[in-house]
Amino acid sequence: MDKRELFENIKRKGSFLCVGLDTDIKKIPACLLNEEDPIFAFNKAIIDATAEYCVAYKPNLAFYESMGVKGWISFEKTVAYLREKYPDQFIIADAKRGDIGNTSAMYARTFFEEIDLDAVTVAPYMGEDSVTPFLNYKNKWVILLALTSNKGSHDFQLTADPSGERLFEKVLRVSQQWADSEQMMYVVGATQGAMFADIRKVAPDHFLLVPGVGAQGGSLEEVCKYGMNSQCGLLVNSSRGIIYADNTENFAVRAGQEAKALQEQMTDQLKAAGLL
Repeated sequence: MDKRELFENIKRKGSFLCVGLDTDIKKIPACLLNEEDPIFAFNKAIIDATAEYCVAYKPNLAFYESMGVKGWISFEKTVAYLREKYPDQFIIADAKRGDIGNTSAMYARTFFEEIDLDAVTVAPYMGEDSVTPFLNYKNKWVILLALTSNKGSHDFQLTADPSGERLFEKVLRVSQQWADSEQMMYVVGATQGAMFADIRKVAPDHFLLVPGVGAQGGSLEEVCKYGMNSQCGLLVNSSRGIIYADNTENFAVRAGQEAKALQEQMTDQLKAAGLL
């Protein structure tokens, strides 16, 4: 999926919502545990309930890898189901990969050839040769970690060099030499608030994947005020606030209600920005 197609989906649905599939076998409703594949059964129900309100899904690989081969099978079945039933969805592997070049090339082969994903999150701190293997695929995206939502982000990402440039700003500036806004996005946590204005000074045209709205306390209004651009430029992720809104047999209905509520807020923000 290219940038134009993604923006068209955003306008068509009045939404820039990404649903995070952080599916934990210990948190899904007990009524699913007798299913042949409880993780996939949960994901399928969540997807069917939320697909009309979102433009992207983001399976977090840690939750699947924690279950070994069974979890990886559930992940592959989830991606295949999305491709078959909801081909307009942008699918992100939240894998945070990044290693020496030949290893990154194998990761890229996994996510872009073996499994048909649109994007993968990548850690930038080993530099250009650890990132560029992911960029060798047409209409596939690298989503580079820039300024994350966790408390520890301050340990390194906000440190400044003698000229005053902070590390996350250097990541943004240097990485734009590797790919443009047609193939690279950045992870920026919703909890960073007004820092989005600083992000936009360095990367005005790129899409930003924004975790941290909802359970982590990030403000959608602040994200839009400082982070939205002329093509929206935002994919705002909600995971726990949607998929674990209810742990009874009613879980999918509640997930759909939570996704719809966020979608309606996003429609308002898009209209306010003159994009709808």
